[in-house]
Amino acid sequence: MSEIRAWKYQATGNDFVMTHDPEDRRVLSAGEVQALCDRRFGIGADGSIRVTRGSDGRPFMDYRNADGSLAETCGNGLRCVALLLRDVGDTVEPSFDVATRAGARRVEIAFDGRVRVDMGEPNFTKAAIPMRGPAWETSLHEPLDLGGGLVVTASAVSMGNPHFVLFVEDDPERFHVAHIGAVLERDDRFPEGTNVEFAQITDDGIVARVWERGSGETMACGSGACAILVAANEAGLTGSRSSVRFPGGRLEVERLETGSVLLTGPASRVFETTIDLDALMEASEA
Repeated sequence: MSEIRAWKYQATGNDFVMTHDPEDRRVLSAGEVQALCDRRFGIGADGSIRVTRGSDGRPFMDYRNADGSLAETCGNGLRCVALLLRDVGDTVEPSFDVATRAGARRVEIAFDGRVRVDMGEPNFTKAAIPMRGPAWETSLHEPLDLGGGLVVTASAVSMGNPHFVLFVEDDPERFHVAHIGAVLERDDRFPEGTNVEFAQITDDGIVARVWERGSGETMACGSGACAILVAANEAGLTGSRSSVRFPGGRLEVERLETGSVLLTGPASRVFETTIDLDALMEASEA
C-alpha cells in the first residue's frame, strides 16, 4: 500500500490535486498524475502540484498538467500553493517567493482572502514562446483564419509558458473551444504546444474561455488571464488594468510600468484526504 496525503484546492474553478513534500521524497510519475486527475476514477483536477523545497530552502511548485506532462508555471496554481503552505503551517508570512520552472514568483495572501501573484514580465519573441520562425520576431495582433469564413485576431505571448490569444467579436460561449483549442494546441507553429484563449473585449472588462495545454478546457487560467490582458494592452484594446471573467469567476490583472504583471483573485481549499496510489493505479488500469 502506498498512501499519500493529498489536498484539493481551487482558484476560480481551476482545480488542483496537491501534495506537500518538503523533503523531496515522493515524486509523482506521469501515470500517477493522470490517475489522480481523472474525474471519474481519481480525485479529479486540471493538474497536479507537488510542493517541495529547493536546495536554497525556497518552496518549489512541481506542476504537471492533467495528462502528466510537465508545465513551466501556473498562475492559479501558484495562488493555491500560497494557501497550502499557510494551511499546513509551512509559512506564517503573508508574502513570499515560490520557485517554478519559469523562475521565482512572488505570492501574497491578502486580508480579504484573495491571493495575488507577480507573474513576471511577458515575452513576445518567438524564441521565448516558443514558436517557429526567426527568434527575434513577434506574432501580435495578426489575422487568423479558422475556416468557414471565420477570421479572428491572434497574439502569441509567453508568461513563462506559451499562450495563443484569440480576440473574438462574439461571446466566447458561441465558439467550439474543444475543437478549435485542441487543434491549435498542437499546431505545428508551436513545437511545445500552447494554451489557447478566446477573449472578447467588453465595456465591463474582458470575457474569456481557455483551452489549456495538456488539460483541455478549464474553468479559468491565471497565466492565460495575464496573457490576454497583455496582448490586449499591446494592441491598444484596453488599458494596463482589467478584469478577465472566465466561466469559473473573475480575475484582476494589472500590467505595471516596471513590466511585471500582477494576478489577483479568490482561491480556497476544497478538501484534504489520504489516497492509496497503488489501488488507484490498479483501478485506472483495469
